[in-house]
Amino acid sequence: MSWIERMGRWFEAHRFGVDLTTTLLLAGFMLVAATDLYSTDPYLNRAGSVAWTFALLAPLPWRRTRPVLSAVAIFAVALAHVLAGYPMIMPGDLLVLVALFSVTVYGPTWAHVTAICSTAVGTLVALPVAVAIRSGTGASGIAEMLPVGMFSLVTGLAVWAFALVRRSRRVTMDALRDRAHRLEIERDQQARISAAAERARIAREMHDIVAHSLSIVVAQADGGRYAAASDPGAAVRALGTISETGRIALTDMRRLLGVLRSQDDEDTEGVAGNGPPSSSGGATTGGTPVTRPRDEARAARPAPQPGVEEVEDLVAQARQGGLRVSHVRVGEPRTLPAGMGLTLYRVCQESLTNVRKHAGPDPAVTVAVRWTPSTVELEVLDDGRGAAAAQHDPGFGLRGMRERANLFGGTLETGPRAGGGFRVHLELPLPGAPAIAAAPPTTSTTAPQEDA
Repeated sequence: MSWIERMGRWFEAHRFGVDLTTTLLLAGFMLVAATDLYSTDPYLNRAGSVAWTFALLAPLPWRRTRPVLSAVAIFAVALAHVLAGYPMIMPGDLLVLVALFSVTVYGPTWAHVTAICSTAVGTLVALPVAVAIRSGTGASGIAEMLPVGMFSLVTGLAVWAFALVRRSRRVTMDALRDRAHRLEIERDQQARISAAAERARIAREMHDIVAHSLSIVVAQADGGRYAAASDPGAAVRALGTISETGRIALTDMRRLLGVLRSQDDEDTEGVAGNGPPSSSGGATTGGTPVTRPRDEARAARPAPQPGVEEVEDLVAQARQGGLRVSHVRVGEPRTLPAGMGLTLYRVCQESLTNVRKHAGPDPAVTVAVRWTPSTVELEVLDDGRGAAAAQHDPGFGLRGMRERANLFGGTLETGPRAGGGFRVHLELPLPGAPAIAAAPPTTSTTAPQEDA
């Protein structure tokens, strides 16, 4: 910002103080030079000219803070001294032009239109008539004063036109500042909305990973503890399942953190190190390759998030955990966007987790993936204690599944099956297909099995 812009902003922020100072400086000149131009003896009317000039100066400090009131006061004083026998007091009457300029730039539209109309009436009617009456010349005096009135009117129109240009610029600047302010508010709101959406997404991912893995670990740990005395082999298998589940959960956590990690490492690679890399891809010290930190980060970079292809791995993992799960696939599989594939994977994962927690002992589970020309469907059925589990209050898992479905324009239906057990049905439109009408959410009385 230049010093001129800083000065302009300071003047705008201290309008009354600046105008008061300007008025005091003008008063020192105008009160000394106040003269009635149409008086036969200027010195005789000196006191009256000074008094009227002082009255014209009095409203001037409020010309920008109260432009309408200031302009009305100055115009009223000017008309009053014309009617009182002082047709033109100079240089005090020049303040009428200052008032016209101020009310045009800073006042409402009706005010500056009224001001220019009053200027026209005063210069073409009031001034000639007052001079003719004072001089006693009648109609001839009015005719002689018309050129003076016309000159005064043209001067007023020029000031008004210049003020309209300044008014237009001020209105444009105010609109730009208001727009910038609204854009800043909108940017902050969008940032808060994005942060809330990101927190919700992270919460869903963490819930799906942790709840699924811990349910398997807890179930296997309990079974292994009871089987340790009578069947050591079963305890060993339970410990193996716990170990494998922990590794899978750790891999999923690394995947999640990899997706959330920023790309600052990529920017760092572009500026770190100016020397050419060795043939082995790393620096060497005495012939021995040295692994750089960015090489380690690249090597440890996690794999992409799981998709619908990994549903079979979920089924296999559930079988290893002791569930009787069958997997059915109908139709020709197609490539899905990463987010849609992850939604199918997480819904299946959460459904199997709820089966372990709520379906009771030894339920039979069916996981079906159906491909149609316009949709992909996931259905998880079990024959456990679905009716009893439906009395649980819905928790984060159900909300997370429904949010995932809504994100891609799909539907999620959950609830007890008519013949016993529980059903989770997810339907997502394939890319290019129209969105599916959302089904009404399940009420708490028919809520599906769900973890708290």
